[in-house]
Amino acid sequence: MEHFLSSFETVPTLEINLLDFNISGYSLFLKREDLLHPFVSGNKYRKLKYNLQAAKLQNHHTVLTFGGAFSNHIAAVAAAGKQFNFKTIGIIRGEELADKATENPTLLFAQNCGMDLQFISREKYKRKENSAFIKTLKEKFGAFYLLPEGGTNDLAVKGCEEILTKTEETCAYICTAVGTGGTMAGLVKASSEKQKVLGFSALKGTFQTSEITKYTSKNNFEITDSYCFGGYGKIDLNLIRFINEFKEKTKIPLDPIYTGKMMFGIMELLKKGHFKENSRIFAIHTGGLQGITGMNEKLKKKKLPIIE
Repeated sequence: MEHFLSSFETVPTLEINLLDFNISGYSLFLKREDLLHPFVSGNKYRKLKYNLQAAKLQNHHTVLTFGGAFSNHIAAVAAAGKQFNFKTIGIIRGEELADKATENPTLLFAQNCGMDLQFISREKYKRKENSAFIKTLKEKFGAFYLLPEGGTNDLAVKGCEEILTKTEETCAYICTAVGTGGTMAGLVKASSEKQKVLGFSALKGTFQTSEITKYTSKNNFEITDSYCFGGYGKIDLNLIRFINEFKEKTKIPLDPIYTGKMMFGIMELLKKGHFKENSRIFAIHTGGLQGITGMNEKLKKKKLPIIE
């Protein structure tokens, strides 16, 4: 467990050459959190770090959690369970996926890591935080350590606080992709009052604000859904082209669900002069690269260009 908790925590922060994107007057840095661990990368590593420690201390042998068909969280929990000898159970949204799990790269990976996948209806999935529903799961599977969808809880936020170090104190802006809001909550907690934390929602709406305020009273943050491309898991030709162009120019791959949208949004805001002139901007690559394979399969079926 100590190997998991500490051995992978040094990752590079790279400066992006904005002149390659016809932008000047700013400094942009990207922290490669995607390199933290081969399979438990980015913010998933941060969120699981203290939760797995707590599960071990509480003598739990099983971890149960929730997720959708291409969930980074499901893949990460499955991989961590395999590495540290936890039995893992994934409650998956969508009964129709039960017969197609082997066709889905994320679910197939989770299964190969030993995760027990349980497929339930979307209606029942909405009850994932209901205590009565959780009780039925305990009656069925026995005792388990419960992780919410996306992995966000107090211990997850604590882990995400550690993304920021003293090195980033000179940056006026902290940028991150936003799903459930846990990563951003940790960043807001760890930021200084002089810094502005910008969240780029991968979903329609900025409902994550209420989640963030559960963990911190700071208000030096802002969330935009202007670059969600229509909602969770949705992309278009502009985003595909941008991700491929970004990789060609920087040698850094971006995922299409989270970090790709964030970087697209940052570049657009830079062009619009949203940031103070000559400011230093720090962005976090939160991982999720495992989702590229599944997205490319969707794109091929639609006869669209793929993510290189």
